[in-house]
Amino acid sequence: MNKQESSYRWVVFGTVIFAYFLIVSQRTAPGLITDQLMRDFEVSASTIGLMSSIQFLAYAGLQIPIGLLSDRYGPNRFLIIGTLLTGIGSVSYSFAPNEFVLIFSRLLVGVGDSAIFVNLVLILSQWFKAGEFVKLIGMISMFAGLGSLTATVPYSAWISFAGWRVPFLSIGIILMVTSYLIYMVLVSKPKKMIKADFEEKKRPKQERESVWKILRRIATTRQAWATFLCHFGLVGTYIGFVGSWAVPYGIHVFDLSRSGASALVMYGLFGAMMGGPLIGWLTSRLGSIKKIYTLIHLIVVLSWIGLFLSGVKPPFVLVIVLLFIIGFGNGASSLTFSVVRGSFPMKEVGTVTGFANMGGFLSAVLLPIVFGNVLDLFPQNALHAGYHYGYLIPILFSLMGLAGVLLIKEEKKEAKVLSAS
Repeated sequence: MNKQESSYRWVVFGTVIFAYFLIVSQRTAPGLITDQLMRDFEVSASTIGLMSSIQFLAYAGLQIPIGLLSDRYGPNRFLIIGTLLTGIGSVSYSFAPNEFVLIFSRLLVGVGDSAIFVNLVLILSQWFKAGEFVKLIGMISMFAGLGSLTATVPYSAWISFAGWRVPFLSIGIILMVTSYLIYMVLVSKPKKMIKADFEEKKRPKQERESVWKILRRIATTRQAWATFLCHFGLVGTYIGFVGSWAVPYGIHVFDLSRSGASALVMYGLFGAMMGGPLIGWLTSRLGSIKKIYTLIHLIVVLSWIGLFLSGVKPPFVLVIVLLFIIGFGNGASSLTFSVVRGSFPMKEVGTVTGFANMGGFLSAVLLPIVFGNVLDLFPQNALHAGYHYGYLIPILFSLMGLAGVLLIKEEKKEAKVLSAS
């Protein structure tokens, strides 16, 4: 029986998407306890920023290597290892006695997370036909949004009830068990059920262009840098702020409870979940990626500027609206990869995708650190002013994204690619 015709493929989908859902929830969950960590471990805001950033640094730095290794050795083992490392990192985080263990634990989580999405896509492409695969990509985005939503009010309520260590320990253990479940579902059972699909097939050796040669060519291509900057300005500013400082911002500036402050993150996530499908539909209707994407970047820049100009303590409703719009812009970031697919040959699309994706996560690495350094310039009783001036950082970063989208050379076939995807 062929894997793509077996009903067992839905067991595969359910298992890997469950792992992805849990891991996505762990990306931003530490942002819920930023102020608690600062108090419990007596560390500065810049240290917390480093802890958050090192996770994204590991993720960004390993995107291209993970893709290359997965193509060579297969995606199953890397998905299993990535899930296990994320679980170990979460458990270690829950037992951390000092800030050094906290930082190391987030590094483990970042390394594990870096192996998830690329291999998830490769596994689904093996088990599902092309028509089914296209539909499932949309479901992956939905589950990513649900995972992020879980790390808002539900996690916040859990933390308020049980303390911050218990939730991270529990999810870490579940992830470690899930890594074994993935092994059973992807490796053990299929070997018995669908032996023909797991027999090694010798492929004729083909001469491949040097990886370093491809990287050098990409690094000198205007279109590649344009997509890098697009992701840097749109994705990194959103993830970097929401994952680190949005909840403390709500607590310190608006005197909200942890649950109330985590709702700020939730409004941004609602925007992100709506942005992707809506902008994709609109772009396919209008037939121009660059025009729509330029408008999105401009709106996001104006939203960050609006947060800054609204003062030290802006109207709460205005903050909700602007964070929703910024999240909406992040949801539209898939247009970056539509530009990549329409601008580069298939043999380079994966590498350029990794290059562009690194832009977003490099921004997510830098923003929490720089933002934390800005906050450290202000005393505890004036943190509201620190957050106000901290908004200058995402304004600068998002302007770089706007410059990137203006650098894009639009190909006529891009819109066709988008509508087909």
